[in-house]
Amino acid sequence: MTATHAHAIPRRVCILRLSALGDCANVVPTIRTLQAARPDIEITWIINRAEASLVADLPGVECLVYDKRGGREAVRALKRALAGRRFDALLDMHASWRANRISLLVRADRRIGFDARRARDGQRLFVRERIPAIESRHVVDGFLAFAGVLGARDPVFDWRVPIAAADREAAGALLEGIDREILFISPCSSHTRRNWQAAGYAAVADHAARVHRLASVIVGGPSAVEREMAAAIEAAMATPVRNLVGETTLKQLLALFEHGRVLVTPDSGPAHMANATDIDTISLHAATDPRRSGAYRSRHLCVDYFAQAARHYRDAEPDALKWGTRIEDDAWVMALIPVEAVTERLDQAMARG
Repeated sequence: MTATHAHAIPRRVCILRLSALGDCANVVPTIRTLQAARPDIEITWIINRAEASLVADLPGVECLVYDKRGGREAVRALKRALAGRRFDALLDMHASWRANRISLLVRADRRIGFDARRARDGQRLFVRERIPAIESRHVVDGFLAFAGVLGARDPVFDWRVPIAAADREAAGALLEGIDREILFISPCSSHTRRNWQAAGYAAVADHAARVHRLASVIVGGPSAVEREMAAAIEAAMATPVRNLVGETTLKQLLALFEHGRVLVTPDSGPAHMANATDIDTISLHAATDPRRSGAYRSRHLCVDYFAQAARHYRDAEPDALKWGTRIEDDAWVMALIPVEAVTERLDQAMARG
């Protein structure tokens, strides 16, 4: 990009994307795209506290942390942090009523939001421009469209975030004694009805050990749901497994993935974080549409039963449903996915060498 084009791109940009973890991971390529197009760009990102722990040390990015549990005081703190500041552009990449209210704290010459398909919760009332409608349904491509509106039209598909040497050392210690390639299982989403059944994960792990000599490692956060799921997977397995649920920070989890061959997970934060590494990700979809939220770099490995769920629960084809539709009616939506569909994807990933 020429210097003339670079300086046509605004210098002071505010990004508003509060959550969730996977969505915030998927904002990183947009930041990389803007920085490549204009190296002296100044980016401020308004983001929730939990998600900030993944991206707050991105070079060239200032994170203003909003604590959604902090109520009115959190809003007042954010207002103080923004006082006296004005941006060339606000990229309102979060369509929600909470984000709408927070956007009013940001003074910007341009206020850019989602296109009609992606916008909801009245976002159109809080912006003056919209990204163009694009053919792709994926959230990553929707985010990149914001960079395109600013003039940065050469996408940089780079999800990497800094990982400290201490975090890599901690990850290595957790994997000590494993001398085979690793299958990581991150079995839980923050939306529990996106979770597959423990018996399914166990069957896939046993297949991985028997057919491919993979060592299995379960990862996840410290919540009771995740610990219970990990225990159920362990109990159902016929082969050994290492349970690291609750043992890592987000950065340490990424460092673990750097050691992995394959990751199996539902539509979850780790599915999208893993784009920052070379691991092959098999993301499991029945409750959500992988065309929108599949692991971007491993879309060819997505297990897609969203159409079956749409027909069973909505009596409709996926294309007849509104963009972003989630089918989380009951705990059996994800049971539509058979074990064989996942082991087939695992075999496919391993055949790639």
